[in-house]
Amino acid sequence: QVQLVESGGGSVQAGGSLRLSCAIFGYTYATLSMGWFRQTPGKEREGVASIDNSGTTRYADSVKDRFTISRDSAKNTLYLQMNSLKPEDTAIYYCAGGYGLGTLRQNEYNYWGQGTQVTVSS
Repeated sequence: QVQLVESGGGSVQAGGSLRLSCAIFGYTYATLSMGWFRQTPGKEREGVASIDNSGTTRYADSVKDRFTISRDSAKNTLYLQMNSLKPEDTAIYYCAGGYGLGTLRQNEYNYWGQGTQVTVSS
């Protein structure tokens, strides 16, 4: 059974930084494509960043040059470094893993974490 556990969310002022972590249990995630998604009330969940099993990364236009996705194979952990945060980045952030191409389409992902809240105040 694959389990994804996010951590690192919290509250920060605009312009600040946070790093989200996603620990993967029950699978050697180096063969999975991984992604970060976010959702706010009343809106569709959107892809933020992804990394496939070759290390290719993709980002939503809204977070390019501010967010960085990375992974540590030895720790079986995925990260999302978020810099220059804006109030519009406020959302619940979800970690996801799957066997697809590692794009930002959520239907490619089979496993999901429980989410972690990120709140950015102005």
